[in-house]
Amino acid sequence: MKVFKFEVDETFAKKNNEMLKDTRRLQTSAVIFGVLLLALSVALYAWWRQGEVWGLVGSIIAVTFALVSFFLAVAVPRKVGGAQQLYDTYPLAPAMIVEVNERDFVIMALVNTNVDPQIPPRWGVALRTVSRVNGIKQAKLGTRIPVAAVQGRRSVREDEHWDEISPMPIAWGTPDEDVVNTARRAIPEDQWTRLDKARKRLDDAKATRYNLLVL
Repeated sequence: MKVFKFEVDETFAKKNNEMLKDTRRLQTSAVIFGVLLLALSVALYAWWRQGEVWGLVGSIIAVTFALVSFFLAVAVPRKVGGAQQLYDTYPLAPAMIVEVNERDFVIMALVNTNVDPQIPPRWGVALRTVSRVNGIKQAKLGTRIPVAAVQGRRSVREDEHWDEISPMPIAWGTPDEDVVNTARRAIPEDQWTRLDKARKRLDDAKATRYNLLVL
């Protein structure tokens, strides 16, 4: 699996890339939580001024956690990176719609769970629930969607394999359907076939901790 290079439309990605939206929601939540903790620390400090020693201790703890929240609000977006950086970093992978719900649908991607891309692949399937993918007007089971396989966490005990991989549709990065079609054709047919056969493992994949099932 190789990286699929294309020019990301940053404005389009900001509106449509649900992974970036998740990051912004996390950032907003961290800021709000930090502000609430600061307000709590002020209240506890006022309590201490009235002679309650625990007020000072609580105020210090609240300020500490508030600072951690503000740090996360800044650090998380930087770690995730922008849309162009994400697509330029993570490999192209095949994905298909495997479940259609009333307001969203689930895509399953065939991914290499090895950290080292040079050794023979250790295949797995990764799931992600999405609300919309540009170009898909009606979600149908088996619809082919080219994605970038965004590799996430890995455990200390088994650092040679990824524990979490999230499929990020190419169509979240560009409104150009020709680019998406080129990405779809760039994926070998045998990988699409392997993924199609793995669709029956949906429930098994859902039962895993991080929606990643090794085949």
